[in-house]
Formats: sequence, structure tokens, C-alpha cells
Amino acid sequence: MCLAFFIGNGYSTGFTAHMQEMLELFTKGADVCLTVKTDEICSACPNNSQGICEAAEKVKRYDNAVLAECGLKEGQKLAFPEFTEAVQKKIIETGKRTKICGDCQWNRICQEQPSRWSK
Repeated sequence: MCLAFFIGNGYSTGFTAHMQEMLELFTKGADVCLTVKTDEICSACPNNSQGICEAAEKVKRYDNAVLAECGLKEGQKLAFPEFTEAVQKKIIETGKRTKICGDCQWNRICQEQPSRWSK
């Protein structure tokens, strides 16, 4: 869901560059595999220590809430547009984003701009 509001800010320059690469990869047609643990997007994050996130419990809570609201399951593979449509319609447009991840340190960015998937 973070990719909906990503504007090039992040935990480090390496992380933001990797987020941009992942966004481009997905928008060019790569499928997503849904997970609630450290994944490819997390691989360049400075909070990732040998595959363990320093905020693992909080991130797991966010991920599980997104999956539940969208009716998706961990391990499920789907086309990126299918995933973004579910997030946009079931979370962002219904105002549930703040309930799910409003305590995130990057929340201000998400509050200040529209989702890149809004039509």
C-alpha cells in the first residue's frame, strides 16, 4: 500500500532508489506475491537486519490488516493492477488507510497527497 503514496522519501537513499525500482517493475507488469514478513521491497531498508525488520510486529499488523480488508491471503500471487485496485477501492477510498497505518512515521506524506491509483 505504501507504493500508492511513494514520492521518493524513505529510510535511506538506497531504500528510496530500490522502492522506485520496485514501483517501476510492478507497473511494467510484474506480479506480486503477498507476504507479511520481510520481502524484496524490504531488502534495501536499513531497518532490515538479516531478514528481520526492527519494526516487524507493527509491519505485520499493517500487512495483515491490508490483506483482511482486501479479502486477500498471504502467499497469494496476483497481477499488480489487481492488487492496487483492491487497495484503492477497499482501503484508500473508504478511508480505512489511517486506521490501518496512521501511526506510521510516514503518515504525513500519505495524508498530503492523493493515491497514485486514484482515478
